[in-house]
Amino acid sequence: MNSTDWSVIKFTMVGHALFHAYELSIPVFIIIWLDVFTTTEALIGLIVGVGYAAIGIGAVPSGILSDKYGSNRVILVALLGMGFGFGLISISPNIVILALALAIWGISASLYHPAGLSLLSRSIENRGTAFAYHGVAGNVGTILGPLLISILLIFLPWRSVAALSVVPALVGVSIAFKLPLKKGKAVESIKSKTPVWKELYEDTQVLLVSGFPIIISAVLLYGLYYRGTLTFLPEILLGIPILNQITLFDYTLNPSQYIYTALLTAGVGGQYAGGRLTDVVEAEYALIIAFVSLVVCALAFIPVLASGFISLLIMCLLIGFVIYVTAPIYQAVIAEYAANSTHGLSYGYTYLGMFGIGALGAPLAGTAVSYTSPRVLFLTLAGIAGLAGIMSIYLLAWKKN
Repeated sequence: MNSTDWSVIKFTMVGHALFHAYELSIPVFIIIWLDVFTTTEALIGLIVGVGYAAIGIGAVPSGILSDKYGSNRVILVALLGMGFGFGLISISPNIVILALALAIWGISASLYHPAGLSLLSRSIENRGTAFAYHGVAGNVGTILGPLLISILLIFLPWRSVAALSVVPALVGVSIAFKLPLKKGKAVESIKSKTPVWKELYEDTQVLLVSGFPIIISAVLLYGLYYRGTLTFLPEILLGIPILNQITLFDYTLNPSQYIYTALLTAGVGGQYAGGRLTDVVEAEYALIIAFVSLVVCALAFIPVLASGFISLLIMCLLIGFVIYVTAPIYQAVIAEYAANSTHGLSYGYTYLGMFGIGALGAPLAGTAVSYTSPRVLFLTLAGIAGLAGIMSIYLLAWKKN
C-alpha cells in the first residue's frame, strides 16, 4: 500500500476509534443511570436501545451521500454530532432528555460506518488488510473509551465525565483535517446529476438480485447478538459475588467494569485476525466458522457464570475475540457482493440492519435480565447466532449454484 492508501486508512481509523469509544462507554454509565434516574433495567434498556437504533436511521442516507458526494465530509459531521450528543447527555435533567441525547448521538454515529467503509472498499486494493486495521482502531476506541470512563468515574461525578467526553470528538476532527486525503485514490468521483431517489431505486435493484439480501439477514442477526451481549454484560457481571464492589483508599471500584474492558481488549486481536483471514480464506467459510463460534460461546457462558474468577475471565476474553472477529469478515463479504458504485448504499443498508434493527438486542437483554435470568438471555443469543450461521451456509450454497 502507498502513502495515499495509508492516509485513507488513518482517517477512517480515527473515525472508527471514536465511534466505538462512545458506543461502548454508554453501558458503563447504565449502572449509574439506574440509580440516578430511579428506573429499571428494562426501561434503561429501551432508552439505550433507542439511541443504538438511531445508529441505523442515518445509515442509508449516509451511504447515499457517500456514493454521490464522497465520504470525507460525512465522517466529519458524524464526529461533531457524536460529541454534541455526549455534551447533551452531561446536562440531562431527566430520563426523557437522556433518551433525546442518546438519539442525537445515535443519528450522528449512524453516518460513520457507511461513509468510512465505502471509502476503504473503493480506495484500497487489499481490502481485508484495510478492514483489519480499521477494525483494530475501532477496538482500541472500544477499550480506551470504557476504560477511561471507568477510571474518571472513580474521581469525578458522572456528568463531568460525560462533558469531558466531548473533547475526543473535537480532537478527532482536528486530526482529520491534517491528513492528506485530497489526492490519488482518496478522491472519490462525484456521481451524475441523476435524482437521488432514482439512484436509490436503481442501486437497490442491483443489490437485490445479488447475494446481498442473504448477507444482510445474517448481519441483522449478528447485530442482535452483538448488542444483546455487550449492553448489559457489565450489569450481569456486577451480580456475580466474586465481582462485588470493593473499596480501596476510600474509592469504590467495580471489578466487573475491568473484566468488561478486558473482553473488549480481546476484540483487538479478533478484528485483526478476521480481516487478515479474509485475504487468505474464502470469506463465506470464515463467516460460517465465526457464527458457529458465537453459538458455542453463548452456550459456554451459562455454566461459566457460576464458576471461578479465572474461568470467567477466560470466557470473557474468548467471547470478546469471537464477537469482533466476525465484523471484518462480513464487511469483506459485502464488498465482494456489491458493485463498486453501490458500496456506500450497501453498507448503509447493512448498518441499518446491524445497528438499527440490531439495537433491539438492548431491550431484549434488559427484559431478559429484569424478568428472567442471564441463562435465558444467553440461550436466546445462541439461537440467534445459530440462525445467522444457517444464513451464511445458505449464502455459500447460493454462490456455488
